[in-house]
Amino acid sequence: MKKQEFYNPQKPRKLLDQVRDVMRLKHYAFRTEQTYIGWIKRFIFFHDKRHPNTMGEPEVEAFLTWLAVEKTVSKSTQNQAFNALIFLYREVLKIPLEGRIDAVRSFKKQCLPIVMSKEETQRVLNAMSGTTQLMAKLLYGSGLRLMECIRLRVKDIDFEINEIRVHSGKGDKDRLVPLPESVKPALNIHLERVKLIHEHDLAKGCGEVYLPHALDRKYPHAGKEWGWQYIFPSTKLSLDPRKNVTRRHHMDPSSLDRAIKRAVKLADITKRITSHTFRHSFATHLLQTGTDIRTIQSLLGHNDLSTTMIYTHVLRQEGQGVKSPLDSLE
Repeated sequence: MKKQEFYNPQKPRKLLDQVRDVMRLKHYAFRTEQTYIGWIKRFIFFHDKRHPNTMGEPEVEAFLTWLAVEKTVSKSTQNQAFNALIFLYREVLKIPLEGRIDAVRSFKKQCLPIVMSKEETQRVLNAMSGTTQLMAKLLYGSGLRLMECIRLRVKDIDFEINEIRVHSGKGDKDRLVPLPESVKPALNIHLERVKLIHEHDLAKGCGEVYLPHALDRKYPHAGKEWGWQYIFPSTKLSLDPRKNVTRRHHMDPSSLDRAIKRAVKLADITKRITSHTFRHSFATHLLQTGTDIRTIQSLLGHNDLSTTMIYTHVLRQEGQGVKSPLDSLE
């Protein structure tokens, strides 16, 4: 096993280690940490390995323009890179970017979300089985994002009132979503199997799970409690890259992605369907049945109502209530 390195206050920290320290202090998600580190590395290599404290607004502008013009990245990708550099300069180097940055902006293509019909949704779900089918049913039945589903813990499910509590969703917000009545039997059976795995881990001296926001220091034994365990755990134990502790993390999201891809092929559907398509379909089908747009906004966890309103455009594009003039010809 790799020897654990302890922090030495006398030894100068490398830049990327400083970035990790600040991000962990501020409780950023590990995936966000990896993403920001990646963009900062690309920024440094783009400028021939110059240290960022010798650069500023002109170099950031040049990098962002290169991403838009040469690499033709999407607007969201360019914004992600910009946010990583803002974090670097403001939170780590303590020299915030205050000057004007007139980078060429990536074009944001206005795309309507792809939505399955109810019949197509049923076909895809029927083509799945086991754990991944249960997860797909939660994506569709509760409107969850992929990582929200993957990160669900036992304590987040309330079987009595048919409710799921989503913790630290996009924007670090909590929200409540419905637990479909139809998945409860399968979910209960699944949890019985997961509990056996947890008890086996405990017997081996493991059984600890990652706790967010440094709760492991406040509640040292909570990580081994049943309520904190992931509902969809990994099939194997792994080393936590932050704590150097062996734990059972949640399952890899690529497992569900692959299962959905296979199911779509078996269902003979030509639309490009991903895990997020179930969430789009959840919102659209609720809208079709007369659910208030504000309620849908709350269930999806959208900050801006205009984000939710895109589903009204989907209904119009699908011709809801609009008769083609061709059908009126004799």
